Amino acid sequence: MKRSNLRAAALGLAACGALLTSAACGSGFDDKPGGAAAPQSAGPAALRVLIGSSGDAETNAVRQAADAWAKASGNTATVTPAQNMTQQLGQAFAAGDPPDVFYVDAVRFADYASVGALEPYGDRISEPGDFYESLRTAFTYDGKLYCVPKDFSTLALTVNEELWKKAGLSEDDVPTSWDELTAVSEKLKAKGIVPLALGDSRDRIGAFMVQAGGWITSPDGRQATADTPQNLAALEYVRKLVRDKLAVFPKRLDSGWAGEAFGKGKAAMAIEGNWLKGALKADFPDLKYSVHELPAGPAGKGTLSFTTCWGVAAKSRHKDAAIDFVEAMTKADQQMAFARAFGVMPSRQSARDAYVKEFPADAPFVAGADHAHGPVNAPKVESVLADFDTGLQKIDSMPPRTILQQLQRNTQAALGD
Repeated sequence: MKRSNLRAAALGLAACGALLTSAACGSGFDDKPGGAAAPQSAGPAALRVLIGSSGDAETNAVRQAADAWAKASGNTATVTPAQNMTQQLGQAFAAGDPPDVFYVDAVRFADYASVGALEPYGDRISEPGDFYESLRTAFTYDGKLYCVPKDFSTLALTVNEELWKKAGLSEDDVPTSWDELTAVSEKLKAKGIVPLALGDSRDRIGAFMVQAGGWITSPDGRQATADTPQNLAALEYVRKLVRDKLAVFPKRLDSGWAGEAFGKGKAAMAIEGNWLKGALKADFPDLKYSVHELPAGPAGKGTLSFTTCWGVAAKSRHKDAAIDFVEAMTKADQQMAFARAFGVMPSRQSARDAYVKEFPADAPFVAGADHAHGPVNAPKVESVLADFDTGLQKIDSMPPRTILQQLQRNTQAALGD
């Protein structure tokens, strides 16, 4: 198979999503990044903006911001919340008619960037260095900042204050290292309390890999770095927690995710992101809890970040207006408005102090930005990572070295394809 055909196949996986079985699903992209520029339309722009909204609060907030931009610029912007972002983008790209601006999850970013779907406009936004470094890295491909992050989340440790006191623990007992996490978990278990609810995927267990100084790929996303002593130390530690029942996966606590188990009082601690506060407020409003940075590992502090960027279509006929729209959406004051409306954390460092002052309980999540690692920044690895998750779910019975060796082989094969 020729390399151009491999690229087209990769595109079908990344962009067409649920349309993979449809014979009508084509690429809709240039054969390689940096292809011929789309002709630009003159006069006022009528932007189409597709967002992966978390709900009415986010949709309304983005529409209000878009209306303000349109009024000031003389353009128009129609904001549409996607029902299925992957499928709808796949259909639009396949038809060669993508929206001008759209949300791009960091998990899928490299797939889109690698096939020329995105306009690399990052250096045209004011003060790009103001965005947290880990977030810029998440949206950098081949040395170019393709798109800027709209907001972000990190993982932190939540503590159930009632169960904590029941076990005779105080604020001084909140763990700040792996050793302390083990010690306090043993005390909780001795009192008949499940110590830690832990998600059984790379999106949670991966934080231990970062704390040990490891990760799945090299910083440039070109080499597999899964089978290392650092990653082995991390998975061996998690395996011991699980085997000793100091950490328990949510399904073993009759819960869909760690936040649910924590909210039900089935565990004294959980490792989750700042989305947890909204879920607890809605479903467990009387729960008393506190939030802390994750315990440090052998290499120091570490957490994971989750983010989405404002993508601009390479085939947009209104690129200048689209970039100006993104500029308006990512100003520090606008990001603070979004934070108030639907609880996200601003991606600009210049908004950090204002955010922490207004939302002090979120300070541990914000602090995580200084030592956070984003998702794997490489194309064609989605199935590889899903297989890794399957291995992690069996970590109490499958040797961590076996899990990592398989991840190493699969990741290198995907990157070398």
